[in-house]
Amino acid sequence: MQGLFDRIHREGPVRFDAAVEALLYGDGGFFASGAGAGRRADFLTSPEVGPLFGAVVANALDAEWERLGRPDPFVVLEAAAGRGALARAVLDAGPACAPALRYVCVERSAILRARIDDLLPIEPAANVFGAVVSGDDLDDDAHVIAGTGPVFATLDDLPLVPITGVVLANELLDNLPFRLVERTAKGWSEVLVGAEKHALVEVLVPASPDIVGEATRLAPDAPVGARLPLQHEATAWLRRALGVLQAGRVVVIDYADTSASLAARPWTEWLRTYRGHARGGPPLVTPGEQDVTCEVAFDQLPRPTTNRSQAEWLAAHGIDALVAVAQAAWQERAHVGDLEALKHRSRLGEADALTDAGGLGAFRVLEWMV
Repeated sequence: MQGLFDRIHREGPVRFDAAVEALLYGDGGFFASGAGAGRRADFLTSPEVGPLFGAVVANALDAEWERLGRPDPFVVLEAAAGRGALARAVLDAGPACAPALRYVCVERSAILRARIDDLLPIEPAANVFGAVVSGDDLDDDAHVIAGTGPVFATLDDLPLVPITGVVLANELLDNLPFRLVERTAKGWSEVLVGAEKHALVEVLVPASPDIVGEATRLAPDAPVGARLPLQHEATAWLRRALGVLQAGRVVVIDYADTSASLAARPWTEWLRTYRGHARGGPPLVTPGEQDVTCEVAFDQLPRPTTNRSQAEWLAAHGIDALVAVAQAAWQERAHVGDLEALKHRSRLGEADALTDAGGLGAFRVLEWMV
């Protein structure tokens, strides 16, 4: 975090997105230190609840593979893959697309990326993309051999190589840096981040004309005191993801709302922090020691093909059938009480958590088809 303080002391207050970038990904930042999702970490995501979420994702991948005509290779880019829990659950589910599957865990944190090796048989990225990934000197005969999947690899960013398949981002966009503006009696101001001694503090300055225009367009009726995130980084990431696809879809799963609705709500409801499986403090306190998240204003993104709740998306991809199988198996083996019985009983609890309208089930699943 010293780098952020040094920059502020050298240049003056920085934009809120620059501060969030440092708080999460800079030297000493939250994710740079290896923090993140997991039962023993700081927050619990859908893949960390248990393997059921991954089994439903496997169904969704099979459906897209079939829609695209069973391409081989069929590439899945999972952005913000963490320690690889979702990829492991997809593999364990045994999807039909497995012989064609090339699954790439894209994870910016080097520490988290290294932990993926503990869960998956990681191979060099060249085994996914062939000679294309190695440079401009390509062998005309280079190709990916069909039927040799599944292959798993890791990268620190989305590749430049075009793919046919799926780009999946579960709880990524809420962790991308964003600018922050506030409606005042004189119009829109931008929230910057300054420093006083060893503490980060907010600094309000008049917003530039382009930011005033953007905020006014997005939330014309925002009352005095309202705040609004401007999520330019999320939009840029999505355009990159769409640009990677030759054919397929981008699937984004996150808490989401409209800009006008965010501006009408208390900003502490949608700009949240997490630490040790509990809500953290204000976003600028204990820098680097807590997760900083912001609900996704989906009207600031390109219009999605579909927008539905996680509960609806899971139902569309077969969670009820998976739960029915688990329920029957539990009833058959409950009297035994062995590990197999407990596994099926656990799946019922997972389903409740994943579809809870007051929790994970309230996530929005946004999809863009290419």
